[in-house]
Order: sequence, then C-alpha cells, then structure tokens
Amino acid sequence: MRIIICGGGVIGASIAYFLSRRGVKPIVVERTGVACAASGKSGGFLALDWCDGTPLAELARRSFWLHEDLSKSIDRDWGYRRLTTYAGAASARHGRPGTTRADDHPWLAEAVTVTHRLGSAETTAQVHPGQFTAALMAAAVAQGAELRLGAVHDLVCENGAVKGVTVDGEAIAADAVVVAMGPWSVLAARWLPLPPVFGLKGHSLVFDTQASVPAEALFLEYQEGRHGLQSPEVFPRVDGTTYVCAISSEGPLPLDPGAVAPDPGAIERLEAICSRLSPVLAKAPILARQACFRPVTQDGLPLIGPVSGLKGAYVATGHSVWGILNAPATGEAMADLLVEGASRALDLSAFDPGRLPSLDPKRLNSHA
Repeated sequence: MRIIICGGGVIGASIAYFLSRRGVKPIVVERTGVACAASGKSGGFLALDWCDGTPLAELARRSFWLHEDLSKSIDRDWGYRRLTTYAGAASARHGRPGTTRADDHPWLAEAVTVTHRLGSAETTAQVHPGQFTAALMAAAVAQGAELRLGAVHDLVCENGAVKGVTVDGEAIAADAVVVAMGPWSVLAARWLPLPPVFGLKGHSLVFDTQASVPAEALFLEYQEGRHGLQSPEVFPRVDGTTYVCAISSEGPLPLDPGAVAPDPGAIERLEAICSRLSPVLAKAPILARQACFRPVTQDGLPLIGPVSGLKGAYVATGHSVWGILNAPATGEAMADLLVEGASRALDLSAFDPGRLPSLDPKRLNSHA
C-alpha cells in the first residue's frame, strides 16, 4: 500500500511512525521542514484528564499514555518528563518588579499569586515539541518511510479515487493521501471538499534559565493594563530552557510556514510580562522570539478521517492547542484506518470531517 502524507508536523510524523511500525512505507511531503511551524514552536504540554467531559477525552487519555510508551520505545531523548502544574494570577500594576517570593516558588516574582494546583506528576507531563516531532520522523524513516521536501500542488484523481499527488510539477503515485498540514490544510480545499481550518496565532519566548526554574508548569491570568487579560503559560524544560507563550491574534497565513513572524509589538509586550512574572526570566538570555499558527476548526474539534466523495483521501488536522498531546493517538488511529479500514483503539466519529460544511474554494483567499 502506497500512502502519501502531506505535512511534516507532529501529526504527519505520528501517522508516518505508526504506519511504519505496521510495515507500511509512507512518503511524507513537507514544504519547509520537519516541525517548522507550531510543532516546533509550541509548549509541548501534556495532560491526562483536562479534556474529560468533552469529545476529546478518549483521544487525550490514549495519547497521554502513548507519550510515555514512546519515550521508552524510541531510543532518542526529547525531554519527556512528568511535572506538577499550578494556576495563578498576576498584574502589571501590583508587586515590586524584581522581588522574589518567599514561599515554595522562589523563582516567581512577588507580583504572582499561585492559587492552586492544576495537575500532579501523575496527570501532567511535557515534551520538547520540535525534538519529539523530529524523533518520530527519524524513527519512521529508519523503518522505511521517506521524507521528501517539496510543495504539494494538486491531487491526481481518476474515477472518483485518489491516484497520487503533484509535487513541484512531478506526479507521485499513491493509493491514499492524508492531508496533515495544520492550518495550511485549508489550501487543500482547492482539491478536496474540506471544512475550513483557521489559524490562531500565538507568540512565545524561549529563555536560557539553566537549573533556576524547577519542574513546575504554570498557567496564569495576567492583567496587562490597557491590553486587558492575558493568559501566559510557563513551561520549564529538561534542557535548561523555559518556554513562555501568550498574546494570541488572528491574521492571514503566509504561504510558507517559515515566513510566520510575530505581530508588531507582541514580543516586546511578552518580554515585559515575563519580567514582571519572574526575576529569573528578567535576567535570563532569550534564545528565541517567535510566533506560530495553531489549526482550529469551527467547532473546536479536529478533523480525523476520510474525506467524503473521493476514495483514498483523508485528513488529520485542526487539533488546536492539543496537537502535541493528541498526536500519538491520532497517528495510531489513522494508521489503523488506512491499513484496516477502522480505528481499533478509538471511536473517531466525533472527528468525522463530514460533520462540518465544506469550504467554498472561492473563499479560500479569505483564509490563507
């Protein structure tokens, strides 16, 4: 069976990995580079039960345990660890900048109030998302998958079935094609009847904090003066860096994921927030100032499954903030679906692409 996966982010890499474990040798076509977008610039936070009570619960719980299994079965380090997670609040107007707390969180500023624990080492964990995605792709390639750089321009179809794709002018034959291009999956609406996928932009900083920040993630509500309420998230990592994200916005996607740039003033605002949150962050060198688009759908649920009306066409995208968490179970389920015709471990009916109306290709320019 010849399968082409369009997209080298964490979803595409996960599908390629689980297919390769079953002896299938997929071709992953990626325009810019592995984990070049949100898969390399997100927080990498994992939660066992934060999606309970929603259609994502089963997917998230299965994926949480798969993350642990993968950390043991693939001989490569991507910073997987369990950690404690806290909630808190802060304001630009309260507390003295540069002063530390005297309680259990001395790396935080006096302006921060830690209100309660959100998760323990039994229920929350983390990975370095770019390293995780690269490790999955490398493991897939080692098992026979192929990674090919290039842009997919069209599908090759015959008698209502997919026969391949056109990559930079060259036709590549396939029995099935999976669109897993994150928010850029909207471009596939030129070829397929797909629901719209939108891009929600987020900004982030990566600090070199070494051992100054313990293994505790932090979700805050922060009053940013005239800009209103922000929700910064702080994730210290095994490699001695600390990732902080906040300040979301909407805007057009550039055609090249590598061309995504922060909004004017957003990084400066985020730096100011971080300086108020922690004296450690205020003094630490900044290793990355970046932005990325997360893929979201109209109802907030991912699109996972076959595309109606065209045999052999599939989609896996729209995971929003839970892309890194839910990638392994998505990859496993898609591998089952492609090889056996149905997912063995998960019920994918809530993620059926056909549940939402398709995007009119004439409106494509308003989304990308």
